[in-house]
Amino acid sequence: MPAITTPAIILVTFRYGESSKIVRLATESAGVQSAIAKGALRPRSRFGAALQILSDGHAHLIVHANRELQLLTAFDLQRVRVDLAAGMERYSAASALAEVMLRFAPGEGHAESYHVLRDGLDALETASAGEVEELGLRALWSLVGSLGFEPTLDGCVLCGRELGESELLFDAREGGALCPPCGKVGATRLGQEDRSHLEALIVPGSPLPQLTAKQAAAHRRLLARYIQHHLGEGAAMPALEFWIRRPWGAA
Repeated sequence: MPAITTPAIILVTFRYGESSKIVRLATESAGVQSAIAKGALRPRSRFGAALQILSDGHAHLIVHANRELQLLTAFDLQRVRVDLAAGMERYSAASALAEVMLRFAPGEGHAESYHVLRDGLDALETASAGEVEELGLRALWSLVGSLGFEPTLDGCVLCGRELGESELLFDAREGGALCPPCGKVGATRLGQEDRSHLEALIVPGSPLPQLTAKQAAAHRRLLARYIQHHLGEGAAMPALEFWIRRPWGAA
């Protein structure tokens, strides 16, 4: 029963019995883990108010290699991301990011995806109101890429042919760009501006694009289709769906 201490982010919690909680954590050294926090709901619990959704800290775990539920003995809270709750746009993007991590990150050490999640949440929390939409898209594309599903944009994903610099055929099912001869029914045709926006959202270090509401909605739908094809396999993803639809902005 090795004991480990690792940086961690709390993805979700729920009640277990009269006094305990089940916690799902994204960890730096052990991937996504499920753990029981015994006595967490007691008035004088050693966890106190530390087990807050999307908070950062150091998780102390006792890990059993052949068990799905580990033991959380302590959580040293370092940061509660209260500013993520300042608006629905910010919180829904953070929730979609956490859902992708929860559902698809491996249950073993995968520091890259942990760092992408942490940095994405940091960016969303501190972003100006006018950048939240674009930063949410960038963070989700970055997380998808860190999990091994980065789309191909620099050549045809099927035949490898170099692509021109104008419009682009993007096929979520195939995993990226297609040349005209390989183009398929259902591929999304991106004009030059939309193509440059997609490249800016996916390619690290690119200047953040400024999207209109219509453009942002189209990019959310494209990203959601990509996630469902390559990660979701048709499974329900309520946080991602909520972020796509933005019902709080409906008239």
